[in-house]
Formats: sequence, structure tokens, C-alpha cells
Amino acid sequence: MFSSSPVRLRALLALLVVALPLSACKDSTPDEEQTPPSAVSVETVRVEALAISTELNGRILAPRTAEVRARVAGVVLKRVYREGSDVKQGDVLFRIDPAPFQADYDSARASLAKAEANRYQARLQDERYRELIAINAVSRQDHDNARAAFMQADAAVAEAKAALERARLNLSYATVTAPISGRIGRALVTEGALVGQNESTPLATIQQLDPIHADVTQSTRELNALRRALRAGELQQVGQDQAGATLIQDDGTPYPLPGKLLFSDISVDPSTGQITLRSEFPNPDLDLLPGSFIRVRLDQAIKQQGISVPQRAILRDSAGQPRVLLVDAEQRIQERSVVLGAVQNDRWIVSQGLAPGDRVVVEGLQHVTPGDQVRVDNAGKHTPSIVQNTGQ
Repeated sequence: MFSSSPVRLRALLALLVVALPLSACKDSTPDEEQTPPSAVSVETVRVEALAISTELNGRILAPRTAEVRARVAGVVLKRVYREGSDVKQGDVLFRIDPAPFQADYDSARASLAKAEANRYQARLQDERYRELIAINAVSRQDHDNARAAFMQADAAVAEAKAALERARLNLSYATVTAPISGRIGRALVTEGALVGQNESTPLATIQQLDPIHADVTQSTRELNALRRALRAGELQQVGQDQAGATLIQDDGTPYPLPGKLLFSDISVDPSTGQITLRSEFPNPDLDLLPGSFIRVRLDQAIKQQGISVPQRAILRDSAGQPRVLLVDAEQRIQERSVVLGAVQNDRWIVSQGLAPGDRVVVEGLQHVTPGDQVRVDNAGKHTPSIVQNTGQ
């Protein structure tokens, strides 16, 4: 009997060792094992009027550009203007040696005086013969000759006046003036240069800079899609006088002064399949210079029943398809695919996949997966959408 007691003792100790962890597991509560739900922020989807904008690339162009050219041949005596300055229409820019043109003008004026003297003599003879023919003192042939001589003298006076006017114009062209108001660039000739010899020599260039134009291009595919949506009633046309334009500067910031869409071209560039759209912007400080590469955001239509979500709420699957995470009535995460439109001020316009009242997760997406129980910190919170002013 006593020899078997140590064996029984060891068996009892082994049972106790196994039973203790099991009893400990039974004593732990489910609340101690359950992980608390993750906190997320949501935005409640609602319908509102959205401006359908398109951001396009283009360049700055001067509305008016004038190449100042020499209209008469001569030697440049002086450059009057300061390079890079603002000039007004009619300001003197260059002076060409006027001596030969002054001589031509004086000669033409003398020729006119001679022609007028000849006409005076022919007129007196015509009047005299008119009196004599009444009493048959001269032949009709002599009277006709006197009348023709007077008419020729009168035509010679008109010709001399035209020659004098041409000489006066050439003399005035020796003083080169600004054809338009604007900013003038560097001089293309210097004093002493012979200009206008068998060609109209360019002297300088003037560009009007305020207001200034921005020409951008849009593909016919995008334009046709916009027109189809307008015809189907999905979008509402923005009037040409109401079509707004925002210029995006090279540093990504918007230009502070708003512009407007002027027109779209009536022909398509066959090499690129794109159409040109022109907008106009105020440029009082001349910050926008011709030739600069820019981007312009054009408001081309209004979507009255529009839905948008923040860009950070959009996820992509392995195929690159966009999707969002929603919080349902049971505070669980659901996943839903969406169809996206354009990006407007850091928000995606959603054309399909969402309905008013849906709660879209905008913060905490990286901590949850579909089916998870979550805790919403800002139920019903909504960030105002991009455009409230529809111009109506």
C-alpha cells in the first residue's frame, strides 16, 4: 500500500497542474478579450449644385500685338522711347531723316501751284471763248478746244494735290509713332541704321497686356461628352457671360483676379484633335506675360443634383478601380465601388455609387476593413462642397 502512495501523489499533482490554467481561462470574461472598436470620421453624403469644371493647359497671349515697321526708306536719326516702357497710341518712337521727304513735299507743293496757275489761265480762256461763241466770233472747234484745255488743267490740279498728299504722308512717316497702346520691347535697330530699303524693316514690337488672354486647348472627346450630358439633361449649360475662369499659376496657386470665357474656336486642329478656348483676365500689375505656360480652370456646366466626396475618402483596389468605405446603421464598415468624375478643389465628383444619406469614411480608413465594428466620432458631419454659386 505504501509503495503505491508516491505514484498516486504524482498523478494528483499532474492533474492539478492541468486544471489550474483551465480554471484561469474560465475565470476570464469576454469583455477582457474583445478589442474596442476603431474610431472613424465620416461625411454624410448630400445632393447639391456643383460646377463642372475642367482644368486645361495653355499659354498667355497678348490681345493685340503690333510690329512697328519703317514705312519709308531712310536713316534712323533717333530712338525716342525707353525700351520696356508703356507707350500710348500716337507716341513718337523713332525719327527717320526727314530731309529728302521734306524736299519731295516742297516740290509737290510747287507743282500744285503751277497746276493751279495753268488751270486759272485755261479757265479764263474758256470763259472768253464762251462769250465769243455766242456772237459767232470764234469757231465751235476753237471753243471746244478751250473747254477741253480747262478740263485738263483742272485734272492736273487734282493730280498735283494727290502728289502733295503723298509727299506729306511720306514726310509724316519719317516720324514713327505707336499704332496701339501697350508695352514696347527692345529696339530692333539703332541710330544710323538704314531702314525701309526695298522692305518694311521691323523696328520694335508693342503688346497690349491689360486685359490679357489665356488660350487653352480641350480634346474633342471631352467636349463631345460634355455636350451629350447637356443634351441628356444631366447638366445645365452655363451662359457664356457667366462662364467663369480661374487661372492656376506656375506655383499651383490661383490667380487672385477672376476671368471669363470669351469663346471657343469653330475648328479642330487636325494634328492634335483639340479645340482652342479663349479666356480673358485682368492684368493691372502686368504679372501675366505673353508666352507663359499656365493652367485654366473653366466652369463649363452646372450639375444640379451633384454628389462629391473628399479625395482622401477614395481607395483603389488592385485593378485601380475606385471604392469607398461606408458606415451602415449597425456601425459596421461596408465597401462600395463608385464611378468618379472630375476633381474639384480637392474633392471628387461621384457620378455613380453613392446616394444621399450615405456615411462615407474620411478619416481612419487605414485602421478598418469591411465588416469591422466601428465608433463614429462625427456622425452627420459634412464638409461644404465646392460650389454654391451657380450663377442663376
